[in-house]
Amino acid sequence: MNIKIIGTGSYIPSTIEKNEDFYNHEFLNADGSKINSPNEVIVDKFKAITGIEERRYIKPELLNSDIAFYAAEKAIADAKIDKETLDYIIVAHNYGDIKHNTEQSDTVPSIASRVKHLLQIKNPKCVGYDLLFGCPGWIEGVVQANAFIKAGIAKRCLVIGTETLSRVVDKHDRDSMIYSDGSGAVVVEESKDDSGIIAHESATYALDEAHFIYFGETNNLDSTSQRRYIKMYGRKIYEFALTNVPLALKSCLEKSGYNINDVKKILIHQANEKMDEAIVKRFYKLHDMKMPEGIMPMSINTLGNSSVATVPTLYDLILKGKLKNQEINKGDVILFASVGAGMNINAIVYKQ
Repeated sequence: MNIKIIGTGSYIPSTIEKNEDFYNHEFLNADGSKINSPNEVIVDKFKAITGIEERRYIKPELLNSDIAFYAAEKAIADAKIDKETLDYIIVAHNYGDIKHNTEQSDTVPSIASRVKHLLQIKNPKCVGYDLLFGCPGWIEGVVQANAFIKAGIAKRCLVIGTETLSRVVDKHDRDSMIYSDGSGAVVVEESKDDSGIIAHESATYALDEAHFIYFGETNNLDSTSQRRYIKMYGRKIYEFALTNVPLALKSCLEKSGYNINDVKKILIHQANEKMDEAIVKRFYKLHDMKMPEGIMPMSINTLGNSSVATVPTLYDLILKGKLKNQEINKGDVILFASVGAGMNINAIVYKQ
């Protein structure tokens, strides 16, 4: 039995935040000290490393659950199914609903329950739950949907990755320029042919790595606010990802029975352009090969890092013909991969 994605949808926020919009920010080091460089230099260095030129933020009146609903509506329409036939709604996120200019995250009821309410699904046997798994959350949600369907627990699942990171960033932290908002969704069910999920791999490294990404205080030590923000040890994450993600990809591919030459695309979490490129290059180096041209589609330059939303959004954009010079065709073998808070890693070998 293979489990297949039968519909995709995404929500790309309309508000564009360009790199130049950060020229007037007061960036500080983690110890509160001033950075001895003009903001133009800071932003230029940031772009050279991450590849990000602009990112998307949701409008003040919207919430994370709203944009998850928008992506879900599109995926359901694309799948051409009755929403009442969904057995599970699995929503991957990390910070819940946070209203504009407020400090508290709201996660009760779950984002999944809120999405089900907005979809106006009446069937009580359609179960909604949230998944906290860092940036790899959407891929892990697809892995769980795969397990539910194979076990006979479900026939059809909606899996959403959604996040509004613009509401948990410290404006005094240079890393705040990385993060963005967005939502991606897919409908998953049993495949009648040989397409679908071929193999998957998941891992959690928590002995020394659990707190590489965490919630911490602002870099502005003069602030009296008790609010906390997304923080990370960038160098440690880079080294961790570069060591472990290529190995996870290799292991997953070996499980699938496919050869490295069969892989047409690698859809990797849009965390950092240079890091993603280094990961994929090392993956190919493990096979004594050079990274093929065009194998790794990227959306980070215009959309930023929207955490759990990057991979499903990227997939939807390619399938809908909205990413220049990129396409996925019937029968193509592709890899999904992600790394993030936890520290968690996962991968899927998928046949279109």
